[in-house]
Amino acid sequence: MIKTCQLNYLPLLFLGLFGLLQSCSQQKNAENSSAGDNSTATAKTEYYGPDDFEKVKKFNSHIHIKVEDTAFAQQNIRDNFDFLVVNVASPSSPPPPKQQEIALQVVKAYPEHASYATTFSLEGFNEPGWQEKTLTYLQDSFDKGALGVKIWKNVGLVLKDKEGKFVMIDDPRFDPILDLIEKNNKTLIGHIGEPKNCWLPVEQMTVAGDKKYFSEHPEYHMYLHPEYPSYETIINARDHMLEKHPNLRFVGAHLGSLEWSVDELAKRLDKYPNMAVDMAERISHFQYQAVTDWQKVHDFFIKYQDRLIYATDETVNGTKTPAEVNRLAHENWLRHWQFFTSGEKMKVPKVEKEFNGLKLPREVVDKLYYKNAQKWFPGIAKTKV
Repeated sequence: MIKTCQLNYLPLLFLGLFGLLQSCSQQKNAENSSAGDNSTATAKTEYYGPDDFEKVKKFNSHIHIKVEDTAFAQQNIRDNFDFLVVNVASPSSPPPPKQQEIALQVVKAYPEHASYATTFSLEGFNEPGWQEKTLTYLQDSFDKGALGVKIWKNVGLVLKDKEGKFVMIDDPRFDPILDLIEKNNKTLIGHIGEPKNCWLPVEQMTVAGDKKYFSEHPEYHMYLHPEYPSYETIINARDHMLEKHPNLRFVGAHLGSLEWSVDELAKRLDKYPNMAVDMAERISHFQYQAVTDWQKVHDFFIKYQDRLIYATDETVNGTKTPAEVNRLAHENWLRHWQFFTSGEKMKVPKVEKEFNGLKLPREVVDKLYYKNAQKWFPGIAKTKV
């Protein structure tokens, strides 16, 4: 009797074990499914996509507004950019005081979004009193809120002393000016030299932007002027200036005129810890190098992610309609976003061949587009990012 009862319980025992195993299997599958969902979510949040362009707060650290115009500022704001209006002492620009007046109008109109950097005139450089006049002007600019000082390529390529020799940025007459910038905790924005393409024939230049610019401005096309200083002479003078002023916060405009080689740029960033570079009008040179060595360019951005500042160099000077300026800028900014955030094949107007986007992590993109500007231009952060 007892033996018969034991046999009757066996089917129930098997059913119980089967149910337990099935439950464990379902739980494991659910855990795996959840892990897969988390992995997908992590992948989605690690990188930005095209739809994030409008959502992400950005900063453009190099634009020029040379006429009284609000349309371009509004386009920046629509695309979620804050921006630095940079004064420049070039022949095609209004005098520095007029540019400063325009910049201050923009800052007043858009105080949550706009900042500005001043500049100074080289007129009368060889005359008594130029240095004192310049120091007074710059101090007044700082008191008005300027975050930095732009020095242009005419130092090294145009300016001459009384003996007719070209004046370089390491000339002792600039030392008190650089000391004043450092003393006031401001940033020197240095457009020193030109792209290395400038010393090549147009047909040998690497990107379309340089071909166009130097074709239209032969006075700055150094290949046509062998009597002018060499590329190496100007870059060496800039490096010497940095050695003389190791505590000066320096942003090399246009990739510090080292746009042609991420290796050469890396050498300077390693050597000069107070140097960063903006990308104004030189992103195409990264793209050109990515055609043949994508990995090197990508790794450069990862390694030097704290020293690279997004900038574009758009200029508002009345030669184009506001609508055209805004359209071209918006299209350009979208291409840049695609280059930094996607890994897709790309083709852009300034580079002949296709290349892949860099697909940089979100944290790197955030640095390029805002956090590095906060670090290298203290005072821009009027809104939290």
